[in-house]
Amino acid sequence: HYFGHRVYVDSCGVRAGERDEFVLQVLDEIGVDASRHSAKSFDDLEDSGFDLVISLSPEAHHKAMEMTRTMAIEVEYWPTIDPSLYSGSREQILDGYRACRDALRKRINERFGETGLPSV
Repeated sequence: HYFGHRVYVDSCGVRAGERDEFVLQVLDEIGVDASRHSAKSFDDLEDSGFDLVISLSPEAHHKAMEMTRTMAIEVEYWPTIDPSLYSGSREQILDGYRACRDALRKRINERFGETGLPSV
């Protein structure tokens, strides 16, 4: 979304998950339409030609490091709180998801340069 066709990005988790409406809402708030995205696992990745894998949880980082045994890839670990663990009112849960979104967006800008999108 941020870099158009200049960069190929894919997304997966340790296990395939279900659609998370909170994710869709907080991404929509910043103009990212993820409604056609399907949650998949490392095993579901169609491409294996990645230069960089960024993991967000210890378990995902372990899986990513396993990939380095057979692929020449760089792996970075960006510890991230799982927003699905938040509880409370709908707005409190959304605030947790927004915090996660904003922290990742900031990290992307720091690592890869400005996205051209307004900062949060």
